[in-house]
Amino acid sequence: MANVGRKGDGESSVSSRHAVANHSESSTQSEEESSRATIGAKRELKEAYTQGKRNFEIFSLSTFLLLMVINVSYLFWYWKLASPTWVGVCIFGGILCADFLSGVVHWLCDSYGSVDMPVFGKAFIRSFREHHVDPTAITHHDVIECNADSCMTMLVFLAGMTYNFVAYDEAVLQSRYHFFVFLCWLAFFIAFTNQFHKWSHTYGELPRWVEILQDMQIILPKRHHKIHHVAPHATYFCITTGWLNHPLEYIGFWPAVEKVIEVTTGYRAREDDLTWANKTQIDTCMVGHLLSFPCSLSLSLQSFPRSSPFLYHKLFTVDL
Repeated sequence: MANVGRKGDGESSVSSRHAVANHSESSTQSEEESSRATIGAKRELKEAYTQGKRNFEIFSLSTFLLLMVINVSYLFWYWKLASPTWVGVCIFGGILCADFLSGVVHWLCDSYGSVDMPVFGKAFIRSFREHHVDPTAITHHDVIECNADSCMTMLVFLAGMTYNFVAYDEAVLQSRYHFFVFLCWLAFFIAFTNQFHKWSHTYGELPRWVEILQDMQIILPKRHHKIHHVAPHATYFCITTGWLNHPLEYIGFWPAVEKVIEVTTGYRAREDDLTWANKTQIDTCMVGHLLSFPCSLSLSLQSFPRSSPFLYHKLFTVDL
């Protein structure tokens, strides 16, 4: 009987080893398939960046820089019209407004639309989908690809400001001067929002002055932005300075707007974004791993209510 028992134990042990081996082989195959799917999705999104898009970006960035130089020169020329107090208020207001607008655009492009949309899809939505599939891809974009789209959004406003400086006399400009200060700072911070965003994903190769600005949260800090990259990417959308992320999360701003849109139109937020995530088989745990988050922590975020005040901020006050 003892021999029979030992024989049974031996067979059980062999079966267990076979099961472990099969599980390991299955896991390896799954990882290889996931890797191939991820590479395929990355390539598909990268190839959607066309030469025509590149040419338009060069035009947008060049025109923006030219208009900024002209307008800033005029602001210095008419400095005698300025009130230092109001200039300070307008600078702060311009940066704050840029942060909010960056959140609105980021939220819209993350949550709605698709890469297949005519014109707009490949021109704008593509880069947002690529970023969630490959968060480090932005670190390989040069200054043109990184910033030109944002610069383009401000061209009409800067052109209008230039027209005002050329067409009107000092008496008229005096009543508009501080608004133009606000507009210049708004334009600058919006135009280079994606540069600040890129730096928040760049490790080990940033100039010291950039790191100082991040530490002071004058531009988007690394640890702050990591919160957005926990699936399902449904919070902390403001990526210029990040100043407004805590207040907007506290009042449940984005979920409330998404609910109104879903009720009135039937469109659910982030359906296309999740489709691309499924293409690459990147689940919540894998995203957490890529960003050096504990897997259990990244998974647990999905079970918490979005209305919890400063939920994400409290969870990520640990060293990341």
